[in-house]
Amino acid sequence: MILKKQAYEESHGAAKIVTGSMHILDTVKSRVLIDAGMFQGHDEYKNFEPLGFNPKEIDALFLTHAHLDHVGRIPLLYKYGFKGEVFAHPATFDIAKIVLLDAAKLQEEDYETKFKKAQRKGKEKLIRKPLYTVDEVKSIFKKMKKRKIEYNKSFKYKNLKVKYKDAGHILGSSFIEFTFEEFGLKKRVVFSGDLGNKNNNILPPLEKPTYADALFIESTYGDRLHKSFEESKTEFKKAVIQTLMNGGNVLIPTFAIERAQQILCLLKEMSDEKSLPKDAKVFLDSPMADKVTSVYKKWHKLLKKSCQKYKNHPFEFKQLRFVKDVEESKKINDIERGCVILAGSGMCNGGRILHHFKHRIWNPRNAVIFVGYQAVGTLGRDMIDGAKNIRIYHEDIIVRSKLYTINGFSAHADQGELIEWMREFKTLEKIFLIHGEYDKQVIFRSVILNEMNKKAHIVEEGEKIYL
Repeated sequence: MILKKQAYEESHGAAKIVTGSMHILDTVKSRVLIDAGMFQGHDEYKNFEPLGFNPKEIDALFLTHAHLDHVGRIPLLYKYGFKGEVFAHPATFDIAKIVLLDAAKLQEEDYETKFKKAQRKGKEKLIRKPLYTVDEVKSIFKKMKKRKIEYNKSFKYKNLKVKYKDAGHILGSSFIEFTFEEFGLKKRVVFSGDLGNKNNNILPPLEKPTYADALFIESTYGDRLHKSFEESKTEFKKAVIQTLMNGGNVLIPTFAIERAQQILCLLKEMSDEKSLPKDAKVFLDSPMADKVTSVYKKWHKLLKKSCQKYKNHPFEFKQLRFVKDVEESKKINDIERGCVILAGSGMCNGGRILHHFKHRIWNPRNAVIFVGYQAVGTLGRDMIDGAKNIRIYHEDIIVRSKLYTINGFSAHADQGELIEWMREFKTLEKIFLIHGEYDKQVIFRSVILNEMNKKAHIVEEGEKIYL
């Protein structure tokens, strides 16, 4: 029989899906939230639905990292009455502000476009307003009660003892260990956030865990093993060089956080070793990636030692151009050949990459290199799944460019690394799978049973899991 007042976890996102991470940890004496992420892809409609709980009753928010699917609904918490403290690594606060301002800007632009079209039909009242605006995000960051944490330094919050450890996923990313007492017994609950690929070329590997009575672990790539980083690097370099030497251009849909910096580091290496053709031009056509890269420079001491040696310019090289505005972006279209274009969005569901697709994806001399996860329901996923035609800005365009999918650059741990990380626990009791597509979680659950002789539970949205 379940006692009435017993600690539990409740997920309001990232349950049987990858996006929308938002998890309540209720210990009776404290009620805190781990992440407040936005839904993406097929599940975007859920952002407009009720949160599933009252933010006024949340004492504090603990952020694992600053990706949109982990911070994108923070403004909604404030809209509906959240007034608590927010804990995160200082690099996470820096990146989260950039991410949320960009998300707000995109929503406002999307609303304005749809509103104008609906006005002409007399249906403007049917257009949903943005979830939040740029001004609202700025206001939130001014009043936010920020508590900047340090890795591996325990601190107390109410009845919780909390420790953040480096998750090696993106700059400032963390997994969080919570310890509290219940009925005279010590309980230890760990939220993995997103765990990093140990072969990342710019961040140190994730740290080791210690104890968990309950582990809530991401399962994004629980069904597969990544190619090795070295193999992926070789494949990437070959694809870039062949395309450029054949008179084409390389389009790389790029996530502004981590992936852009990883690819810049690789291109810098190619430039330094002179394997990148001398006349090639590299464009980072993403104002957001430019801003995030500045944060990476600021926190260069968190990078791998191989990156730290560059200090103020770990990603820059002579052939690189940072594209500042739309007019400068449009001018790239006038260059017939020899371009490497990095542009957002990473899943091709918006941003400047669509303009570059429109002008170049029909040309068989060009290539598109996918270097990141493509969620179900996004244009990127459609292309990977074999779409022969895509629709961009109300125009049908044939896909003739060569497509490469190189998954060794993933910022996520693969199946083997997730198992390896879990084996590091000195004590590991219950395992709960979050942040993954259901079919992949089923495979991962089976692997955990076979490899570790442990059962894992796939978390349902809104399910109360007593700890």
